[in-house]
This record gives sequence, structure tokens and C-alpha cells, in this order.
Amino acid sequence: MCDDLIHPGLVTDTRLSRRSFGAMALGAGAAAASPALAQSNVTETDVTVKTADGNCDAVLFHPTAQGTHPAVLIWPDIMGLRPAFRDMGRRLSEMGYVVLVPNPFYRSAKAPVIGDNFDFNNPEQRARLFGFRAAMTDDGIDSDAKAFVAFLDAQPQTAKGKKAGVQGYCMGGALSFRTAAAVPGRIAAVGSFHGGNGMVTEDADSPHLLIAKTNAAYLVCQAQNDDKTAPTVKDDLKAAFAASQKTASVEVYAADHGWCVKGSAVYNEAEAERAWSNLGTLYKTQLA
Repeated sequence: MCDDLIHPGLVTDTRLSRRSFGAMALGAGAAAASPALAQSNVTETDVTVKTADGNCDAVLFHPTAQGTHPAVLIWPDIMGLRPAFRDMGRRLSEMGYVVLVPNPFYRSAKAPVIGDNFDFNNPEQRARLFGFRAAMTDDGIDSDAKAFVAFLDAQPQTAKGKKAGVQGYCMGGALSFRTAAAVPGRIAAVGSFHGGNGMVTEDADSPHLLIAKTNAAYLVCQAQNDDKTAPTVKDDLKAAFAASQKTASVEVYAADHGWCVKGSAVYNEAEAERAWSNLGTLYKTQLA
């Protein structure tokens, strides 16, 4: 869970204005309906994934060229599915993957759940997001993860003989650990980016306690200000990985919580690109 004392305040994206988002949605629908209008190398389609708790709105990407590719699930941060995460899904698909980016808050609202200027320091706006997150129980998340991976596996573009990956940002870091534990036979690689100090807690459902239940290699990229407030998290994660004999990289990046996502006040391009590079290496080695 995001720490409201750590998370950046203002998140800006003009594409989230009502007019801009409506035009973008129409454009995505047209691309889905007509392959000729899709991007030359990636096809983007708005989809609905049926889960045990309802219908989840999501976006699916796959390379336009013929052939099959490994699947990857992206869990967004606390501000949910929005243009910045569509950009991430598209970029990852350009790297050769079938990618699903769900709206994690589908039980409460359709995406996007924030506007073009979201202030995380605004108590009312923050409380709304935390309310959406509270509607996601551990059992619900695990069930969602299974549904999302099954949806990816059902796509004709998904390589059936290759393992899948999952990556998450902010709260999505913990959700990625849960996904690896919920579908241990499918997930072979996990990426967590500024997952926050909730990655290691004293609770019985702490994400680090799930590591032993997984069959994955890990890339854990911690923010420097998260590390400053809880410097033992990285060591506890390393110990859990070692005890479970899992291949893992745990590193504190020279950037603050939220640095990977464009639109954030703390977006750090150099460190974000380094994270992308390390993620690419993880997937090439584990999903080949």
C-alpha cells in the first residue's frame, strides 16, 4: 500500500481530461475494430475480463506481426489504469510480449479513476483511492490474478509453451508477489517497482511471506525515500529470497517513490530507463 507521507503529491496528465480521454477512448475503439488503424507494430484493444466478482475493464496489447509471444500482466499503481499505464503496456508489447493491464479497482469504478490533475496530498482524493483499494481483499486479488492470467493464456497470440511474467508499481508490487503465489505454475518472473514498505510487514499476509510459494525470479527496485524510512525492508527481502532459494535482485534506486511512472512529480527518466533495461533482461532470461 502506498504511504501517503511518501507518495508524490501532484500527478498530471492532460490526456485524462474528460474531452481528451473521450477522444482517446474512441480512437482505441476504432483501432480495435479496424486492424488497419492499429499501430504498425502493436495492436491495442480495450477488453473485459470476467472475474469471480464481476467484469473488469482492461486493455490488451500484442505485437501485430504473426507469431506467438510470452504473456505479461501489469498491475498499476494506486492511481489505477490510465494513459501512463497504457503507454507502459504498449512499450512492453513492442519488446515482444502479450500484455494485459487491468483496472484493479473495477469493483468500485471504471478506469480512469483520477482526473488530469490528481493531488495525492488532498485528503478527499486520497481517501477515495484508499477506499477503492480497501475493496480488494487478498482472496479477491488472488482470484483476479488467476482470471487475468487465464485471459492472457486464452489469447491466440500467447505462446502456450512459455512461462508468464508479472510486474507492478507502488501497490502493484505487492499484487505481483500475490500473483506469483496464486499462479505458481505459470509465473516465472516478477518485477516490483517502488513497491513501498508494505512489501515486508509483521502481518500474516505480508508479501515477503509468499516468496516460498512461488516459482519465479525477482527484480525488486526500491525507492530511496522508502528505503530511508524503512531501511531493513531490502535486507528482509534478500533474506526471504535466500531462504527460499529464489533468484532475485533487490536494489535501491536513486529516485523517489513513483519514479517509474510518467506524469508523477518525481518521475526520473534515467532511473526509469534503468529499471526498464533490468526488466527486459529479467524477461529475456526467464520467459524465453
